[in-house]
Amino acid sequence: MRWRGVRKRNFNMQNLKWKIAQWFELRWWQNYLGNKNPAQYRQWKTAWWQQNVLAHVKVKPADVIADLGCGPAGIFIALPQNQVTAVDPLLNSYIEEGFLTPSAFANVQFVNARLEDFSTAQKFDVVFCLNCINHVTDIEKALDVLVAAVKHGGMVALSIDAHNHSFFKYMFRLIPGDILHPHQYNLSEYRNFLEKRNLRIKSQYTLKQEFFFDHILLVAEKASD
Repeated sequence: MRWRGVRKRNFNMQNLKWKIAQWFELRWWQNYLGNKNPAQYRQWKTAWWQQNVLAHVKVKPADVIADLGCGPAGIFIALPQNQVTAVDPLLNSYIEEGFLTPSAFANVQFVNARLEDFSTAQKFDVVFCLNCINHVTDIEKALDVLVAAVKHGGMVALSIDAHNHSFFKYMFRLIPGDILHPHQYNLSEYRNFLEKRNLRIKSQYTLKQEFFFDHILLVAEKASD
């Protein structure tokens, strides 16, 4: 009973941190997109996806895609030829704010849900999870859902903010130094998250280098039966 009480308190604290992070996430988008022309922003973002992600992850027109943690302008905007399922817990808010117009993307099925709660019988050829996995409530469950969604022989593209310094990694876990991200890990820890789930990391790319974090793209393959 005592152990259950500790687990419940830990879960409640984790859930609170996630709710706070989501509140700040929406405010971040409000500030970021508030004065931007939506069409021009989507054009710029599409080019960014093509140059920084799709240059490394080869997507065929017949591939069925999942964009998990898509935000209002996820990689789905750069994949008009594919059938895409785009998932995010703030989608309804993005629509209400005018940041996203689902009818503009006839090839995309939008699902307002946390990654951990996403459930589908469909298996995807490629699953993108870009700048999202450290936003979730339960990272282990979220990764389990992500991997379960990929076909055997399919690909996972995961972008992460990987800590460069152990001191700051542990400090940011204790204090809200990075309020948008409830989870703080380094590159080797993220690689281990994938490898222990039967994913073979095929390539790794540095998208951006900064003092605290490097923004890394990991491309992995799910082992075939």
